[in-house]
Amino acid sequence: MLLIRPAAVSDMPLLLRFSREFAEYERQPDAVVIDEETLVRDGFGAQPKFRSLIAEWDGQAIGYALFFGIYSSLKGSGIFLEDLFVREAFRGRGIGRALLCQVARIARQEGSYGIRWEVLGWNELAIKFYKSLGGQFFDEWKQVLLEADALNRLADG
Repeated sequence: MLLIRPAAVSDMPLLLRFSREFAEYERQPDAVVIDEETLVRDGFGAQPKFRSLIAEWDGQAIGYALFFGIYSSLKGSGIFLEDLFVREAFRGRGIGRALLCQVARIARQEGSYGIRWEVLGWNELAIKFYKSLGGQFFDEWKQVLLEADALNRLADG
């Protein structure tokens, strides 16, 4: 039986393990640089920066969703879905959809205009799934990331 529940502080080792599995799946095995202490601080501190849901199948943790609030000057508040991951052995059972449904319920309850997320171009199964949900794709938009040395150079003026 499927259970979706909010993550607790005690789930941070699990969340870190899921993040590593997700990075492997996305073909970026060395991308995870965060640690449990940072997850605890950022998810359960005075001003939480993210929320997470854990999917369990018969008591076994098998997936998660990690999301946070965003704001559009055109539409107001929304939710950004950073991660949606289900372990391979449990895919195809509607678990990813159930996680997304729960995030959608949260978005609706909070008066959010919608949920945004990204998907890698090679992940055709996910793209097909998101299109089946009515997801809009903004191919004309380009992602921008400023980090490390470039971030420091800009911050230094």
